[in-house]
Amino acid sequence: MLAVHKPDQVSTAWVRKESGGASNMTEGKNIPNSSADVPFRSKELRKQSLIQHTGLVGVIDEGTKTIGFSIYTTPDFNEIAAHRVELSVISPQDGWYEQDPLEIMASINKCAEEAIKQLPEHGFSSSDIVSVGITNQRETTIVWDAVTGKPLYNAIVWKDIRTSSTVEKIVAKVQDPNHFRNITGLPISTYFSALKIRWLKDNVPEVRQAIRGQRCKAGTVDSWIVWNLTNGALHITDVTNASRTLLMNLETQNWDPVLLKTFAIKEDMLPTIRSCSEIFGKITSERSALRGMTLSGIMGNQQASLLGQMCVKPGQTKNTYRSGCFLLCNTGDKPVFSRHGLLTTVAYKLGPQAPTIYAIEGAVSVAGHALSWLQNKMRILPDSRDAEKYAEMVPTSGDVYFVPAFTGLYAPYWRQNARGIIIGLTQFTRKNHIVRAALESICFQTRDILECMHQECGYEINKLHADGKLTTNNLLMQLQADTIGMPVFRSQLMDSTAFGAAMCAAQAEGIDLCKFEPEKRYYENVHYDTFLATTTDVERKERYGKWKRAVERSLGWVIKQKKTREHTEENYRMLSSLPASIFLISSFAMLVHSFAATAQ
Repeated sequence: MLAVHKPDQVSTAWVRKESGGASNMTEGKNIPNSSADVPFRSKELRKQSLIQHTGLVGVIDEGTKTIGFSIYTTPDFNEIAAHRVELSVISPQDGWYEQDPLEIMASINKCAEEAIKQLPEHGFSSSDIVSVGITNQRETTIVWDAVTGKPLYNAIVWKDIRTSSTVEKIVAKVQDPNHFRNITGLPISTYFSALKIRWLKDNVPEVRQAIRGQRCKAGTVDSWIVWNLTNGALHITDVTNASRTLLMNLETQNWDPVLLKTFAIKEDMLPTIRSCSEIFGKITSERSALRGMTLSGIMGNQQASLLGQMCVKPGQTKNTYRSGCFLLCNTGDKPVFSRHGLLTTVAYKLGPQAPTIYAIEGAVSVAGHALSWLQNKMRILPDSRDAEKYAEMVPTSGDVYFVPAFTGLYAPYWRQNARGIIIGLTQFTRKNHIVRAALESICFQTRDILECMHQECGYEINKLHADGKLTTNNLLMQLQADTIGMPVFRSQLMDSTAFGAAMCAAQAEGIDLCKFEPEKRYYENVHYDTFLATTTDVERKERYGKWKRAVERSLGWVIKQKKTREHTEENYRMLSSLPASIFLISSFAMLVHSFAATAQ
């Protein structure tokens, strides 16, 4: 069972919320309050820590939808400048998602330039930026020509499913989609970079030609960024991104020769694997406003979020709430291999000689996307941002359950034949109940994964750290606490990804803008709003049981539809052939009869 944290104080009591050093009093269970459980520094220690800034650290934050550049002071990590732009996605076919690698670099350069322009109003200049870190969307893969520096194809985004046939070929070869799980922590899936590189090799002539000429380079987006910022001097990646390629051995943290042979990928195409936090080299690109600055940090975005949430002890868990959800649980210096479909991944390695910290990960494929669906497809919500207002108009979901299995269910079910259902409707059901059920579906799916994580890692999970755009929804956070029966700690940073990457870059040996001491928890900007559970164990068990029943009813839809369709088409073909068959048989009978009559 999921470990349940029982707070000493009842959440419905009067609570105190910190705000700029003053305090105010609010009442009501849906109002977030600052948590006394988080060991922040005392006011006196905070005053002592307000020393002169030792330098600035910049962060390139390359996400699936947006690209940004943020600048932080140290050692307090206050964001003083930032600029973000939208990143376009190309979809040439259903299920195919691409991005322009040149647009990625142009956007990074633009964001860095605009953010640096903001520094003088804070009393700084670009020369105060001591180091730069990178955090990026994971698994997204780019191949380019090492001679010309130009991409050989668009970036294939992590959620692209064009490699399904490639997956089938590899699985047929090894007989089990989990064949390499004990080496990589990952199943053979369209998700990971190895399949994308293999597809590019098999289907793009320019890539095959570049490989034959030994001038093809391949990597995740971090590698492409570093290559361009250093004018091709560095072809590197870090262990967090490498652990998502299905090519890295988790034990050796090197490219595995068996995996390279299986996927027919040459090692000289791939970047060198480094730690997350060390001096990699200087930025030399004349196109970048960051020229002359030192690169000292690289992390995949979800691992950066885990670090930014200060989930640095085994059992500490975070969830990033966006269109989907990404849950990561720190498992310490030993990898935990899941029996329930969770992924084993590197959480961070903060220096070449530092220990490697691992995590297990589960994903909720449809979270905020369910609200967008209610807005754009069903027209139930005028704006998905109004979900909290609509859901609060009813005290409960009215026993309505929404399983948003639009493309199947991920961990722990792993049923691609599932499809979405809304169940429990009555004549009294209003759209408000359905909106509330959509919010609850996010919470139930999160609990599904937390249940697995507790069983897998063996550590007590007694709170959930939360960040991401959806966490601005106070009702969602309260429903989450009520569903899992433990406190939800919402980061006031909203998105802790850039902060995690900033801390990673700043603490690198030779940069030394801060000292990473997780056991002390002395970090000025790690503040949380806390939501405490207001439901009983009996209430949680009953509602979660109904969720499980609803999930059960969502399974098997694709298989049933396929069988029915095949059966109908087969019958139609048989019936449509009857008139011709009758004509031929009758004609043959008449011919035989004619011959018999002639013989007589």
